[in-house]
Amino acid sequence: MSRELKCHVGIGPNVTGEALVAADNFSARYDLDRINGVFSRPQHALYGQSYKDKILVLNTAKGGVASAWMLHEMSARGIAPKAILYNRANTILAQGAALASMAMCDRFEDGDVTTLFQTGQTLEVRPGDGIVIIQGAP
Repeated sequence: MSRELKCHVGIGPNVTGEALVAADNFSARYDLDRINGVFSRPQHALYGQSYKDKILVLNTAKGGVASAWMLHEMSARGIAPKAILYNRANTILAQGAALASMAMCDRFEDGDVTTLFQTGQTLEVRPGDGIVIIQGAP
């Protein structure tokens, strides 16, 4: 069984992967060790955890142009999340996700993404359809 959640139409390819969830905000520039693929800012709820090939579920994006090109850099190195789901994305990070060919969605109809999803769940993200499916959900 699965559960389908609707969101604003996003960008990027369809992907399936494991969720990594925190009610924190996200900056590719200040929160990540882009060489080792882990959250590196000690104050971040996901500190020390790997983001490589995960579907990040976070409150909102923060940061500017440097965060956008860092998403592309991480993707080019093969050390990037598969997707990022936000309550609200900003245009700069949306541009960065597009440049990195990374899936990104926001504005979920059922509420706060940081409570809709749990770390470890398998999510199927379909940005072009504005749908995220929790696989195996009751």
